[in-house]
Amino acid sequence: MELRVGMDMGGMDMMDMSAQPSVWGAWTATPVVSTIMAIATVVYLYGVVRVRRAGQGWPVSRTLSWFVAMVLLVISLNSSLAAFSHHLFWAHMIVHLLMIMLVPLFLVLAQPIRLASMALGGSGEERVERFMNSAVIRWLTSPVFTVPLYTAVLILTHLTGFQQAMFEHMWIHDAELVLYLVTGYLFLLPLVGDELTGHDYSYPVRFFALLISMGPDTLVGVTLMMTGYEIAPGLAQSRMSWPKGGILNPDAMADQSAAGAIMWFAGDGLMMCLLVVLAWEWIRADGLGRGRQKSAAELQGDRRPSYLEVARRSALGTGAAGMGDADFDDDDAALAAYNARLAALNNRASYPGGRSDTTGPAASDDQRRG
Repeated sequence: MELRVGMDMGGMDMMDMSAQPSVWGAWTATPVVSTIMAIATVVYLYGVVRVRRAGQGWPVSRTLSWFVAMVLLVISLNSSLAAFSHHLFWAHMIVHLLMIMLVPLFLVLAQPIRLASMALGGSGEERVERFMNSAVIRWLTSPVFTVPLYTAVLILTHLTGFQQAMFEHMWIHDAELVLYLVTGYLFLLPLVGDELTGHDYSYPVRFFALLISMGPDTLVGVTLMMTGYEIAPGLAQSRMSWPKGGILNPDAMADQSAAGAIMWFAGDGLMMCLLVVLAWEWIRADGLGRGRQKSAAELQGDRRPSYLEVARRSALGTGAAGMGDADFDDDDAALAAYNARLAALNNRASYPGGRSDTTGPAASDDQRRG
């Protein structure tokens, strides 16, 4: 196993760029980032324990999403894929997609913000909600800001001299990965899942935001495939001593075209999967709007009354407009009146002309005297 201890997030030693990494054995150590990930995981699990001890539920799927995100981060930053991404454009593009789409997606599905709110409780919960509803955070997570940000990040980091600068300066490479992670998280936060945010966008808005974001993926992918010169010549130069040919040392232009194809097909494919899932949720929506951040009481208040409720309240002489004001099943007096009314109606139906049984419990004094 080949271990490389990196000073930066990417971890590759710039003095050892000529050596071909091992496909399965190369491993890049990133002590600082790995420590941050470990601490974040411990804090997340502590929050889960606190929430469950308080008697509140926390789905296992959210916890699993957190661990999937951590595994994808390890693959992006520490595996042999991370090592090859410093030499091969197509490997670098896979890391890009992991950092800007898949890792943020599973972080959003893990719902760490909601977990923090529930674990803190009381005033802590109120502070979290106020923070998420602040003007700055609402703007930073609004598609009005995040869609142009996502577009600009993809275009400016792929179709300019940024890739060559990233190859020459490791700190730019590290900043690029952070930029991708933050951009992807801000972009997906209000559009996917049920995370606690300051927004509650409708399905059409969310669908349209994801749909138009496929444009930058396509533009970058097609441009890389059609460009007739090397955008980052340093990548090919770094593997000049490697064995020629094959997927690990293709021609420079073939490598660039493969990177474009990955961005186009894989990027649009991932976005299409999100659109399909969102469309399915949209179809299953029950007419309450999105309602993803409403409480159970709010959802109950928005629910339209059933046919049985309408019939029952009509029998009691109560208008449908006030249906949400009382719970008749919990009101003994109302329930007794309801049963008596049904008995009276039943007795009237048993006699011609609407005359009721004079011995029934609902009969009036005049009826008994008659």
